[in-house]
Amino acid sequence: MILFCLGPLGSPPLALALGLVLAFTIGSPFPSLSGKPTKYLLQTSVVLLGFGMDLTAVYKAGKDGVLFTIATIFGTLILGYFVGKLLNVKARTSTLISSGTAICGGSAIAAVAPAIDAEADEISVSLATVFVLNSIALFVFPIIGHAIGLSQSQFGVWSAIAIHDTSSVVGAAGTYGSEALTIATTVKLARALWIAPVALLFAYLYRQKEGGRSTKIAIPWFIFLFLAATAVRSYAPSQIFPSVFDSIVNLAKAGMIVTLFLIGASLSRGTLRKVGAKPLIQGVFLWIVITAVSLFAVLRIL
Repeated sequence: MILFCLGPLGSPPLALALGLVLAFTIGSPFPSLSGKPTKYLLQTSVVLLGFGMDLTAVYKAGKDGVLFTIATIFGTLILGYFVGKLLNVKARTSTLISSGTAICGGSAIAAVAPAIDAEADEISVSLATVFVLNSIALFVFPIIGHAIGLSQSQFGVWSAIAIHDTSSVVGAAGTYGSEALTIATTVKLARALWIAPVALLFAYLYRQKEGGRSTKIAIPWFIFLFLAATAVRSYAPSQIFPSVFDSIVNLAKAGMIVTLFLIGASLSRGTLRKVGAKPLIQGVFLWIVITAVSLFAVLRIL
């Protein structure tokens, strides 16, 4: 199946769909590759994508999305807190779901979880909730974008704000077009830079509530490697390296397809049962709100 996904008929949504089919029929054939190996493959693919982007475009995309980033991140966190209270979702689970929705899905959850000393089941529920919505967004967003006539720039910013994980953002934007992919990746990575301060904020808040404890914060170092790759592409002699850079970018896209396949194959019925109704309702509500608000803003401003 992986080889088929990497062929001329393969695509990110197809890779995810085939992974899901495999998971719900015979189960994942690669259990040892879920978790950290998949995470590292995703991060490596994102870094390699940097060799296909010019720093000027990265700066422009990040600048265009900065106000959206600040407003939607903190707006989502605040709204998530009150929705979690209303639904009586466990505090840490609510925090993880809100963080994953506000910033970048699984990466944000992985960073915030140790900061608030979340339990394994709370992390699993939050990841499963975000993953289900991620899977839907990967398929639905390009359809909506084409239906309402979003430009490449508009779709890139919208998908980076409203889709949780970087992998699904890249997958959806890559399906929409090359310009959308460039913008979506850079805006999403600009959002991911907020992982560290948000994790530190929650570490402080939970330490204040529970008497204080030392915490460990996961820093998304791959973002800085991505920026370094864009710098190399921007300033290397264009007459010498274009074919090399193009080959690296093709390798990155292949890595992204494999990542999505592995993510789909790792989802189990047991994981879905752990989601439960209330966390899922919170996740869906937050996702619908951020999707609608960001789409309205993109249509009005860009």
